[in-house]
Amino acid sequence: MIIAKNDEAKRSRIWRATVTVSSVLIVVIAVYLLMKMFTANPLEGSWECEDENIRLTVAVNGTMTVRVFDFSEDGNVDVKMAYTMDKDTKTVTIKEDAAELEKLAAASGGTYTEETLKSALAGVITTFNYSIEGRELILTEREYGEQLTFVKK
Repeated sequence: MIIAKNDEAKRSRIWRATVTVSSVLIVVIAVYLLMKMFTANPLEGSWECEDENIRLTVAVNGTMTVRVFDFSEDGNVDVKMAYTMDKDTKTVTIKEDAAELEKLAAASGGTYTEETLKSALAGVITTFNYSIEGRELILTEREYGEQLTFVKK
């Protein structure tokens, strides 16, 4: 025998060490997977809505970037917004950042104003119930029941 040269005591120690390391590794992987399953943000990533010409890029830290396609002559505009999510009730509230809208309007050089930005984002600045089915995100407005359907990109 190659391992421990037929010494049963050494083989026993090697076997115990192997089993111990394997067991610890299995427990660490199981804890990691459980943490990812129950604490991960299901909305994280990029979602595109072709009906409304917008893309949501959701980050873990409570911020998202809303890209409005074909907004002005310059093309697209990216607006950083804050959101809060409740996994128990499956709701997400998207909030406008007035300072960000003011900054974008000033940087546009008069191409668009805060009011035009607000009207372009009016459909996403509210509280939604969300459901995810495969690679599809459905946001249903809580008050009027209007739905936005997004596909994961």
